[in-house]
Amino acid sequence: MNIAVIGCTHAGTAAITQMAKLYPEARITVYERNDNISFLSCGIALHVGGVVKNADELFYATPDQLAKLGVHTHMRHDVLNIDTDAKTIKVRNLLTGDEFTDTFDKLVVTTGSWPIIPQMDGIDLENILLCKNFNHSQTIIEKAKTANRIAVIGAGYIGIELVEAFEQLGKEVTLIDNMERILYKYLDKEFTDITERALVEKGVAIATDQTVTAFKGSEGRVTTVVTTAGEYEADLVVLCIGFRPNTELLQGQVDMLPNGAIIVDDYMRTSKPDIFAAGDSCAVHYNPTGQNAYIPLATNAVRMGSLVAKNLMQPTVRYLGTQGTSGLKLFDYNIASTGITETAALAAGMNVKNVTIIDNYRPEFMPTYEQVTLKVVYDAETRRIVGAQLISKVDLTQSINTLSVCIQNGMTMDELSYVDFFFQPHYNKPWNLLNQAGLQAG
Repeated sequence: MNIAVIGCTHAGTAAITQMAKLYPEARITVYERNDNISFLSCGIALHVGGVVKNADELFYATPDQLAKLGVHTHMRHDVLNIDTDAKTIKVRNLLTGDEFTDTFDKLVVTTGSWPIIPQMDGIDLENILLCKNFNHSQTIIEKAKTANRIAVIGAGYIGIELVEAFEQLGKEVTLIDNMERILYKYLDKEFTDITERALVEKGVAIATDQTVTAFKGSEGRVTTVVTTAGEYEADLVVLCIGFRPNTELLQGQVDMLPNGAIIVDDYMRTSKPDIFAAGDSCAVHYNPTGQNAYIPLATNAVRMGSLVAKNLMQPTVRYLGTQGTSGLKLFDYNIASTGITETAALAAGMNVKNVTIIDNYRPEFMPTYEQVTLKVVYDAETRRIVGAQLISKVDLTQSINTLSVCIQNGMTMDELSYVDFFFQPHYNKPWNLLNQAGLQAG
């Protein structure tokens, strides 16, 4: 059996390592256009800020390790064409320019995503950078050494983490986003008010509710970011405005969302027999709404990649869907969210209610305690939990993982009220924070 894999980041690496173990008789051939695999892009900001000194620590697999598993890995090879009916792929060796055709019995498409690059005046000026892979991280670090004023475009998790890293390096930072609040997709206003205040207190300039329209420069280098609300001086710009799936190779051959994300079933199968896909190139089943959605996260990718291997020969292990669960460390704050926000739920026409708990996380008789804010969003009729957010200076983010399980299992607020959680004064109160949310839900 010939298995071809296109792309080797999170989903690809997970699929390959599992397939090598499950199907030792198979010939597994991997084509990767880059010169490295398995880079943890979520660690870029930590590397930029100097928390992670050695970038090599952000790789968790190498071509040599795959070779020891019997995998044939072709680095710097670009797949030019896929014929899903003939089961052939056309490949170019980027080092020699040679082109050849390979065949497959099973194809795994883990081509990932790429940053969205807006087409506007000045976009080609020097010092306007992307933030996605290892090479990007090295460029950002090098350019930041001589930059004083840095503009970060996009206030999602990656943008926020870079802003924190640049601030800690002593840079003058401006954060620009077209939404009215930062972290708009992940948090409701009660939470973004806190995070915005924390950034402003550190000297970060926040420019929200405005869209970048152009860049100005001098001698080929960027000097100014132009938006619908004004102009901002910057000698370095990092674009963090989102990602698009890399799926042009399968365009018109398999079912996709309008943005090009490949639609897979519960067993990671595309609409074509023997063609599997996983990771950022795919849509995921979003449990809070029951619909397909595009949520590029490393956690989704590794789960889906592993499931490709499990289900390659026959449907065996079903995908449980995702809540888009994620976390963020911002200065002193620990932040996490799962499922849909109240803002997004209402915009989608869902009939939801919410309960917000603001309390000290452990008894006041303890020597120290910290305030925590927890918000749980639930369906007004069925009382099914659909989302939750949490922020505190003490790390209680695992509570959001617990609520992720609740959403995945379709639990209600009434059931949450009486879940068996332990009590120990070092860690919590007799009525656990999550129990309190259930009990106080109207």
